[in-house]
Amino acid sequence: MDRLWDSIESFLAEERVELDDLELSGRVLRVVVDAEGGIDLDHITDVSREVSRLLDQSEDLVPGSYSLEVTSPGLERKLRRHRHYEKALGLSVRVRTKGGETVRGELIEVDESGFVVSSAAGEVRIAFSEVAKARTVFEVPTSPKPGKKK
Repeated sequence: MDRLWDSIESFLAEERVELDDLELSGRVLRVVVDAEGGIDLDHITDVSREVSRLLDQSEDLVPGSYSLEVTSPGLERKLRRHRHYEKALGLSVRVRTKGGETVRGELIEVDESGFVVSSAAGEVRIAFSEVAKARTVFEVPTSPKPGKKK
């Protein structure tokens, strides 16, 4: 998987696209890409064609048949790598620890060993090694209804 990541990441870097995540689940290869300022559907389509060509030329990167899925991270993103947490600073997150605890709040700090979430219960420090699952949480901004007093 490291060789596959390296091959796709170096190709995408030339295209000014960041490889955000890579997942091989069953026979589906999911390539999550992002770019400064975001990435639109036309750009994802172009990247998909080029990644497909790259993989066809290097048949040993993904042995056998597979389905390629190229996508953007979306509004709610999985947090798996250190870089994901850095990009999510200031955003709402939901973290489930290996101990079964769920922490929800704003990601306010990230360092080499873990991160801090400002939750309703206060600031919670979580080591990366204790994370079972983490993702950003999109919150729909609410505005008062017309005619209602604040």
